[in-house]
Amino acid sequence: MRGTSAAHIALVALMLASTSLSGCFGDVTDSEESGPDWDAGMEYVDSPSSHTDSCASTPCIRPFTAGDPFSNDTWGNSSWAVFGNVEGGNCCEHYLAATKEGWILNFGGEYPTWSEDRGHTWEEYRPSIFSQLGCMEPKPTVPGQEGLGEGSIIQATNGDLISMGWFPYPSSSGADQFYAFLYDADDEEWSWCFNRTPEPFYDRSWQVEVIGPINGGIYGNGPWASLVISNFWHQVQNIGGQISTDGLNYDYLGFPDRDANLDVMEVDLDPIELGPEWDFTKPHKEMRAFPVPSGGLYFPDYFIDGRDAFLDTSLNWWTGVTLNGSSLPSQYCAFDSSTALHCVIASGAMLTHMISWDGGESWSNQSYDLSSEATELEEWEFHSNGVHDLFILNVRYQSSLGPDVDLAWHVRGFSDSMSPDSRTYLGLGDLDSTSGAGNDIRFDFASMGILPDGGAFIAYHDSSDPDPLFGLELMLPVEYTPQTPIF
Repeated sequence: MRGTSAAHIALVALMLASTSLSGCFGDVTDSEESGPDWDAGMEYVDSPSSHTDSCASTPCIRPFTAGDPFSNDTWGNSSWAVFGNVEGGNCCEHYLAATKEGWILNFGGEYPTWSEDRGHTWEEYRPSIFSQLGCMEPKPTVPGQEGLGEGSIIQATNGDLISMGWFPYPSSSGADQFYAFLYDADDEEWSWCFNRTPEPFYDRSWQVEVIGPINGGIYGNGPWASLVISNFWHQVQNIGGQISTDGLNYDYLGFPDRDANLDVMEVDLDPIELGPEWDFTKPHKEMRAFPVPSGGLYFPDYFIDGRDAFLDTSLNWWTGVTLNGSSLPSQYCAFDSSTALHCVIASGAMLTHMISWDGGESWSNQSYDLSSEATELEEWEFHSNGVHDLFILNVRYQSSLGPDVDLAWHVRGFSDSMSPDSRTYLGLGDLDSTSGAGNDIRFDFASMGILPDGGAFIAYHDSSDPDPLFGLELMLPVEYTPQTPIF
């Protein structure tokens, strides 16, 4: 993708030479002789040396330290591929997601960006001069000149990619622009529409699929609906969001007041079976909602008294309860293909992972207590993959020593045990950054995904780059291999 300097090659060679061979390609070094054989049954599904020129970051391959889940003991290093804002981010963030086909998606910058080959090559969609027929508000643009922006992206259960971009600053194409971007999985084509929305500030947008079929009345009909909310307008002022039943034309959708007393709807949160596509439907946690397999969208702990909200397939609002009349314990929940309902609660320097196998009626818990090393949690995110029985919790915390630390816990086999197998330290852990405009060093939110092969990609920030990075996991359990593409 880019030429590689001699210094770059030398640095990568030095990093690889410092590690010992293990698995298929090796690149593991043990740091604790008395520690567990932590890399047993693991292999590199993609050679680290093949990534020496696949990214704009220098170096492209970096050693991340693995260690004990709940102590400071470290076990060794594994090589991760590292990418920067050239691969779809901006000064302050990456908005990451994965697809069931194995694409890495990123919309932290101006346009939808993706890789179909585990980060070796990257593509970007830019709008054409004229939007296609069917846009309710046709508007020409100047491709590549829309200005600085950011967006959101997620895969729908039918394979479509729903996304939007917000361009706040004056440019040759205008100012405060809301562009909808849609990838039609059947046609394998991108399209776009301009939308004039009543909400002028989309720092940051979150996006989610409403499971259909949708019979939305004035909003139209479709196999799904796409809902976009603004971090500022929704969570601060509860103004509402934007809804679309075609992924291109959006209309304002009001949200119920937080103290509203709506009629109650029992929602089936206990699916018998889910396909692998359900490993890729989870929106960013700050959406604070999750798609419901039986149809609709569920907002746990939405009302001020702890009750849940539910948006049905006719785009009507209800007070949501489980089939047993219960509410969920956290705003942050999601399904995966195993049919497990995962929820995570954060309080102080502690996170609690909860799993329900019966639609939210009973729960198993696993706590992650960082109080001995963290003064506060800065950002966090989670994802799970039912095909691989894998749960990953990513945390960026303010350490008691000063800098922020990025780490990820892997729970392999969560259906048998929720106890994590290891934690991985992402990057150098030597940079103190803060979310929000006006801060010199920014890391606006955590973001991550899990590929169909079980490899995670996770955003982090350290002193090696002025902007946030994201790392791609290369060493995976051998048992994942049948589903693993080898490049």
